[in-house]
Formats: sequence, structure tokens, C-alpha cells
Amino acid sequence: MRPVILLFAKAPEPGRVKTRLAAAIGTRAAVELHKLFVHTMLDRLPRFGEVELHLDTPTDIFFRENVSQALQSPGHLGDRMLHALAPRLPALLLGSDSPTVPDAHIAAMLATNTDVTLAPADDGGYWAIAARRTHPAMFAGVRWSTEHTLADTVAACEAAGLTVALGPAWFDVDEAPDLARIAEFLAQNGRTEHLLFHGT
Repeated sequence: MRPVILLFAKAPEPGRVKTRLAAAIGTRAAVELHKLFVHTMLDRLPRFGEVELHLDTPTDIFFRENVSQALQSPGHLGDRMLHALAPRLPALLLGSDSPTVPDAHIAAMLATNTDVTLAPADDGGYWAIAARRTHPAMFAGVRWSTEHTLADTVAACEAAGLTVALGPAWFDVDEAPDLARIAEFLAQNGRTEHLLFHGT
């Protein structure tokens, strides 16, 4: 069975998206950048299979005929991810904070056969999680949005009896210096266009 791809995203409301970036580039620019990131991922992901967009609050701004939508459940991030993953296995869940992630990285995550595969991000978290099995305690005790997030998730999954592997690493775009990394990535790949691009 081919995995379904679950994209987590927030509605583009000022003050609720890209707050760390907003401190450097302004709230309006942060909202526009968030919208661009989500649209970029929605352009890219359908080539890999069925895509579901999971939003925190309802909005039509990201409507696509080829992408179904659902609302995230209440609770912390672990609760919401478990609620989205459990009924759709095998599944790949990712956010919109890594719009430059190469196609090969996405394909590798979709091809994994481990119970849980985590794709590390440079900040100590992970840009995606692929799951073939879940467990109610797989996110127990995880310190979210810290440098411990990846290690905590590995430990929780292993404690729950799940096999765990690490996938390809990439970077999230959360703070102003990360924008320079995107510019460098585009320049290295011979691209000077806007961020609506395809991975390599």
C-alpha cells in the first residue's frame, strides 16, 4: 500500500505563523512567506501520491481539488500527529517549514519499512515522520520545539516498542538566518527565482 502524505499547516493569520521570523521581517511578510511555503509544498507533494492538508483552523486559502483537507485534533503536537497518523497508516507527515527539501529525501521517507522513521532537522527536531505503526505513548514526554525533540521522540518510540530509524536530514525555516540558507540553496542550484520551485 502506498503511503498517504499528511501536510500539517496553520491558517495564515497574523501573529500566529512564523512568529520568530516576524520579529525580523515583520508580521505581514511572515504571513506571506508562510503562505508561499504551504503553496510550494502543495505544488510538490501530489506527484508522490495522495495528499491530505491538516489545518489548525478552517480556511479556503489553500484549497486544491487534488488535496483533501482535515482539521487537526486538539492537544499538543504529539497528540495531533498521532491522531492524524493512526488511521492512515502507512503515512508520511511533514510540515511546510522545509520547502527546499529535495525530492529524493521525500521519496526516501516514503520508501522506509521501519515502524517509525524520523527525518532530522538541524535545530534538534525533525522535518518529517514516516509511520507504519503507531502507539499511544510514542510521543510521551517529548520536549517540543527544543533541541531535544528528535532524541526524545526516538526514546519514546523505542520505549513504546516501535522500531525507529533516521531518514535524511534537512533544515527548517524558522528564523531570519534560515532565509539566507534558502537563498544559498537556490544560488547553488542555479536558481534565482521566487521560492516556488521543485526539489532536486
